[in-house]
Amino acid sequence: MKFAVVTGGSRGIGKAICIEIAKMGYHVLINYRSNHDEAENTLNQIKEGGGSGELMKFDVSNPDEIKASLSSWKEKNPESVIEVLVNNAGIRKDALIMWMKDEDWKDVLNTNLDSFYYITKQLIQDMIVNRYGRVVNVVSLSGIKGLPGQTNYSAAKGGVIAASKALAQEVAKKNVTVNCVAPGFIKTDMTAELEEKDLKRMIPMSRFGNAEEVAHVVSFLASPNASYVTGEVISVNGGLYT
Repeated sequence: MKFAVVTGGSRGIGKAICIEIAKMGYHVLINYRSNHDEAENTLNQIKEGGGSGELMKFDVSNPDEIKASLSSWKEKNPESVIEVLVNNAGIRKDALIMWMKDEDWKDVLNTNLDSFYYITKQLIQDMIVNRYGRVVNVVSLSGIKGLPGQTNYSAAKGGVIAASKALAQEVAKKNVTVNCVAPGFIKTDMTAELEEKDLKRMIPMSRFGNAEEVAHVVSFLASPNASYVTGEVISVNGGLYT
């Protein structure tokens, strides 16, 4: 059996990614922080589609919880290797920088950027030893061009992009790839408060995307078919920033 970890897998883009990765034949470890019911719903949909998975609860901003959860899983599954890691979990706390609270800066960077380091560090060594692995990081249009009111979010996602390019070069010889997927405006809980009617005028395709459209790109990068793609950022934004 092949194994994959998807962080923030209970809702939205993460949920769609879990379902797509399961279709590839992976046993998906669905990470979530607190919404157990939604995580169970994701798992049930995977099983209904003929796939398999399990829940893995930890806070991606807490290195102790990450280490404890992943170490415990490895102890129970000593012969198993996690081949795919999708770093998807993230939060937004938007504000103009003059009004931004220090804790909002720190929380967003810790959850979106530091978590990449905490989790990837725990899993990358086994991929290197196994001489196969896929790391896919869900970033954002904000990390490429920056968006006003999102200096913290843009800094975090931009940091993940730069880190991914560096890590891709470190592990390429071991057949481990590291890539990013940068969604634009996607219909999820995180964008529910946005005025879609106004914003879609900025998008050449004149609509918001859906989570499945992001998940298809992630599943490609997580597959053997993307064996010669690494250190890249693929935008899924309807032509918004091209």
